[in-house]
Amino acid sequence: MTNGSRDAFKAARRIVFKVGSALLVDAETGAANRAWLDAFCADAAALRAAGKQVLVVSSGAVALGRRRLGLTGRKATLPEKQAAAAAGQSLLMHAWEQAFAPHDIGVAQILLTRDDTETRRRWLNARATTETLMGLGVVPVVNENDTVVTEEIRYGDNDRLAARVAQMAGADLLVLLSDIDGLYTADPRKNPKAQHIPLVSEITPEIAGMAEGANAAAGVGTGGMATKIAAARIARAAGCATLITLGSRPHPLAAIADGEKATLIEAGASPAAAYKAWIAGSLAPQGWVTIDAGAAKALTSGKSLLSAGVRAIEGPFEKGDAVRVRDETGREVARGIVRYDSADAQRIAGLRSDAIEAELGFTEGPMIHADDLAVAN
Repeated sequence: MTNGSRDAFKAARRIVFKVGSALLVDAETGAANRAWLDAFCADAAALRAAGKQVLVVSSGAVALGRRRLGLTGRKATLPEKQAAAAAGQSLLMHAWEQAFAPHDIGVAQILLTRDDTETRRRWLNARATTETLMGLGVVPVVNENDTVVTEEIRYGDNDRLAARVAQMAGADLLVLLSDIDGLYTADPRKNPKAQHIPLVSEITPEIAGMAEGANAAAGVGTGGMATKIAAARIARAAGCATLITLGSRPHPLAAIADGEKATLIEAGASPAAAYKAWIAGSLAPQGWVTIDAGAAKALTSGKSLLSAGVRAIEGPFEKGDAVRVRDETGREVARGIVRYDSADAQRIAGLRSDAIEAELGFTEGPMIHADDLAVAN
């Protein structure tokens, strides 16, 4: 009998792990749980040695900061939580640095708000930073920027933030480390007849209902099983599978590879296919880019749109906006996310790539990268 969670875990090349406060912070001392962190990072190092890329979405700054500021033992106000986040961020990153250091792996902090993952220009910048860090062999550690965020623009739980990070990074798999080993037909802590659900092919109303009802209490921190299913829905739309598993095991990642119980929520498509479908059908184009025949031919063979092949720009549009791309006959050949605003695009239209920096004082690479292009059939 095959184990879908184990097989998906072994096949994934880029994995986002969500770690909650209950795993990372020792409940008795309020300090970082070094034993658990050391085990997690040893597992993560083994995954990297096997050629996988690892990203971490980590809670814990507020909990660590509350102890540092003496705000324990009572409910904190929003300003106090933000102050605790500010005080705890350095402790959180120090804990991750210490745990990864024996494996010669560096870490880098990325702080995001919901606006950063839903505003295309910020999303593009955050994605570029994440890609650069992973290319340099560093593990990005992402957290919500609680020091500046308001209730109106908060995620409020890192499950959904992790799903947006998985979408942004084009991850194959999102792993939500929980206090329960997956989705059940009822809460197994209350109903001994509850059945574990190892595989979810589609998030139906019935599945969502299980999370909203009997499984609502499952999970750690401010989330729960309902937020995990909501996160899986986001990830699935981006072509990323989601795995919900017990995080409190001594070596939680090795346990997945060993086939321990978990729930796998399958992806709807590959990350690349889902992303291009999003560009083609979900974004409102803000302008036109007219290209020559050579550039049009290059796009159909999977190449990026270079400034040299651009003949005309119609805007206005900003960096990160979606634009239509047409050939000189007026036929739309693609849609894509542009890397320059319309004013700068006008200045570099027709220029070779090595002349862009001299003209603008900077370069963002091609006009539209191949990864950000959805070519018309």
